[in-house]
Amino acid sequence: MTISQEQATWFAQSFAQLGDNVEHAVLGKRPVIDLVLVAMLSEGHVLLEDVPGTGKTSLARALAQSVQGSTTRIQFTPDLLPGDITGITVYDQKTGEFEFHAGPIFANIVLADEINRASPKTQAALLEVMEEGNVTVDGISRAVGVPFLVIATQNPVEQAGTYRLPEAQLDRFLMKTSLGYPDHASTLRILGGGATAIKQISPVVTPQTLVSMTDLAKDVYVDALVLDYVARIVDATRSADQVRLGVSIRGALALTRATRARAASQGRTYATPDDVKALVIPTLAHRLILQAEAEFDGVTAEAVLGQVLLEVPPPTQRETA
Repeated sequence: MTISQEQATWFAQSFAQLGDNVEHAVLGKRPVIDLVLVAMLSEGHVLLEDVPGTGKTSLARALAQSVQGSTTRIQFTPDLLPGDITGITVYDQKTGEFEFHAGPIFANIVLADEINRASPKTQAALLEVMEEGNVTVDGISRAVGVPFLVIATQNPVEQAGTYRLPEAQLDRFLMKTSLGYPDHASTLRILGGGATAIKQISPVVTPQTLVSMTDLAKDVYVDALVLDYVARIVDATRSADQVRLGVSIRGALALTRATRARAASQGRTYATPDDVKALVIPTLAHRLILQAEAEFDGVTAEAVLGQVLLEVPPPTQRETA
């Protein structure tokens, strides 16, 4: 079943309303806001990697405030335990039974702040829930609910006392992006008090609306030529000279899901090659493992993907649905 034009128009309007609301608190970063929204509506999770003070936490909190659902924030520290995230069972002396106390992971939007400061065991507990969508404690599985979005942040500058996320775990995030510094005009607005305080952000959508939008995104038509374009891009990353390990099939599926959501956010019932090109770097760059020599020479995954996009021609015509 393909999404109708009326449904696509409603999707785009709701998407724009949500983006506008978040932008009240995070000025001048609409492209990054839209990327995070696309990831959420693709049933994926986002890793924000940037230097301190650029608004990573503000973006996550503003998005959480914009959704009329449950939100939690987990400040990752070296002494954080897996049970501090997932929850634990506690023996109740009055009833003589073990009772489960849910952890902060049971929320619609979870902010995992400075994820690389926790131990690998604790990181793995979070990443497992991200992948499975449920928590297993003492052999009992409990669903975290829908919608479910994890926005993790990490600081790439300071490495002391941190645990770098392994490449295999980075693959669990649908997108990895950064905010960067605001432009001059946005900086002036921020300094002049133009940004809305996070606490003053009002909810504009319900969790049920997000679930409906996610379901509609799955019905966006993706032409066989566009799917072939995705496959050729992925193949090109595996054969590139500077790459030791290219994009997996999980990455290809993630790019396709995100492409559908982006097309709907533009009010279209079908995806185009431009949707794919706009999402290749944030969706695939963190999945590449470069050759040691290439890294030593200063080659980046973003540069490799940029070259791939130049070498892999997009389809020139579209079949009708």
